[in-house]
Order: sequence, then structure tokens, then C-alpha cells
Amino acid sequence: MAQFDVYENTNPETRQTIPYLLDVQADLLDNLATRVVVPLITASAMGKAAMHLNPTFRIRRTAVIMSTAELAGVTVHILGKKVCSLKEQRNEIIAALDFLFTGF
Repeated sequence: MAQFDVYENTNPETRQTIPYLLDVQADLLDNLATRVVVPLITASAMGKAAMHLNPTFRIRRTAVIMSTAELAGVTVHILGKKVCSLKEQRNEIIAALDFLFTGF
């Protein structure tokens, strides 16, 4: 597992609108049984994204929006298959987290 990896959402109740989970936890803490993730919600389900807080990405030809305010800690075993990495979008992701925590 690595920071900014994207995983399939295995929850059958939510995966229609939240197909993916973005791992934002530092690699240094990889030995923990939990990971901090942010839901990646389909653009059609999310509606209008807030500037700075909700960056948009394309995963497997699907537009998804980072629902930063809904970040959560989850146990590693609920994460599905790794789909891709968003490490190239690190600056956007960190900026959204900074905006959530500091307002800047």
C-alpha cells in the first residue's frame, strides 16, 4: 500500500456512487492495521464541487471527485483491488487536505 493509491470500494451499498477510495495516509505508517482514505465520488452523484476542496480526477474513464470532508480511517481488509495511483496529482490532493484543515 502506498500513499495516493486508489482502491475499489468493496461496499455494495455505496460503490455505485463511491466507486473508489483514495489512500492519503503516509507510507511511514504502512504497518498500521488502518488507512486514512478519502471517498472518490462519481461526478454525477456529487454535483457541484467546491473549489480547492474537491479536485476532480479521471479513473477508468470515469470522472470522480475527491470528497475531502468525508475522509475516514478504515481497516486495511475492506480495501478492494488497487486500481491506480494518483501520486502525479499529489499537489492537488495535499492542497485539498490543507484547505480542509486550515482553510487556506
